[in-house]
Amino acid sequence: MDVNQQDISLGKKNNFILRAEPVDESSVKKMILTFEKRSYKNQELRIKFPDNPEKFMETELDLNDIIQEMHVIATMPDLYHLLVELNAVHSLLGLLMLHIAIAVVDLLQELTDIDTLHESEEGAEVLIDALLEGQVVALLVQNMERLDEQVKEEADGVYNTLAIIENMAEFRPGLCTEAAQQGLMQWLLKRIKVRNRLTMSYTLFPLIAHIPGNGIVILELLGEMDGIDVLLQQLSVFKRHNPATAEEQEMMENLFDSLCSCLMLPANRDRFLRGEGLQLMNLMLREKKMSRTSALKVLDHGMIGPEGTDNCHKFVDILGLRTIFPLFMKTPKKMKKVGVSEKEHEEHVCSIIASMLRNLKSQQRTRLLNKFTENDCEKVDRLMELHFKYLDAVQQADKRIEGEKHDMVRRGEILDDSMEDEFYLRRLDAGLFVLQLICYIMVEISNSGISQLQQRVHQILNLRGGSVKVVRHIMREYAESIGDGKTEEFKEAEQKRIMDLLDNF
Repeated sequence: MDVNQQDISLGKKNNFILRAEPVDESSVKKMILTFEKRSYKNQELRIKFPDNPEKFMETELDLNDIIQEMHVIATMPDLYHLLVELNAVHSLLGLLMLHIAIAVVDLLQELTDIDTLHESEEGAEVLIDALLEGQVVALLVQNMERLDEQVKEEADGVYNTLAIIENMAEFRPGLCTEAAQQGLMQWLLKRIKVRNRLTMSYTLFPLIAHIPGNGIVILELLGEMDGIDVLLQQLSVFKRHNPATAEEQEMMENLFDSLCSCLMLPANRDRFLRGEGLQLMNLMLREKKMSRTSALKVLDHGMIGPEGTDNCHKFVDILGLRTIFPLFMKTPKKMKKVGVSEKEHEEHVCSIIASMLRNLKSQQRTRLLNKFTENDCEKVDRLMELHFKYLDAVQQADKRIEGEKHDMVRRGEILDDSMEDEFYLRRLDAGLFVLQLICYIMVEISNSGISQLQQRVHQILNLRGGSVKVVRHIMREYAESIGDGKTEEFKEAEQKRIMDLLDNF
């Protein structure tokens, strides 16, 4: 940006026109037509005097004034159709490559405010259709490319640009894929590389990776653009150092969340493996910094399911068992300080161990099973301690739920599917999923062929009044829930595998 933009800024501050007359459809039409005339005049002089800005500066200031006036239209979203019908949207988009772009961005940001959009769904739809038809995201990204974020006004322009895209994405999630493909993903990756501190960019990054139905395309795009390496490079800063500020902590957590989203895609798990992501996460677990909690979550995402087989084997090869089992044996007290519950920590650790038991073969599997025999089977003792802890929590929740169901039936209320789903979610929240993972580990090690493991599991069950029948019931319920997002063939094969393990438990 140059001195011309500064002049526009002065015009924006000094020439803002306060409208005394009431604003209605007629006055909005008049305003838009004035904008169109001034825009045309400015364009005409720009073409006539391309190398002499002074010749068109006055028209640019006039154009800026009317753009400021148009902010009032944001209070009447039901009149947005006039912006489209009178060609104002097309003209505004055309100004995004000129010095007046920041003023246009400010206006678009106000017009697309999410609360305003919801005031008039019809008006919002018309506006967003016209913006998308005009390739708004590509134009906004091109404009951001030339902004200098060291200048406050231009940094605000970037912030407002991202707000426009975020508002539109929230109103119409389907445009997230389009936004990523029109250069937004590339721009975000570039900004992350230069360690830009603008929190909005890190807030938007996980947003576009979490939209159902569009996520796969976006995750593929991110992987192809070496996004996994970029995320790992930026996260590596936090392996030995805690974030210095709350903003930096938010940035770190958003980068971790983005990485977790990326690992939903098998191809990105391969990129994570090749990019030595496992080594970085393992180092973070050892360093005991703030990043440890999120690193544990990333490992869980990277190793779960059959797609995590290669990562499971590599984790054992890099001596990850030495790191994960101390976290299994004792939940760190510092977890609560970084906003992670004891249950969340234990869920991730148990999930990682369960994934390894499912995926490991040959030597690596033997090394994992040997861990359970060390020090007089102390890890089996810890496993059983967790089993009874979560069994008690789930049974307490079940008792409360059964009481509520009884009351509902007595009042003549119907227990529909939505209520049953709500009750199931409450059971999961109480610790059912962790309990299922623990029971899976119990069943797996009991089928390992190492007699002392099976004997120890059954011995502690008997000593503490536990029941093989209860474990089998929990595992059958777990087997029934398998297959979300998987093929029917996979679901049937996995259920059969679990039932075979239960037969020998």
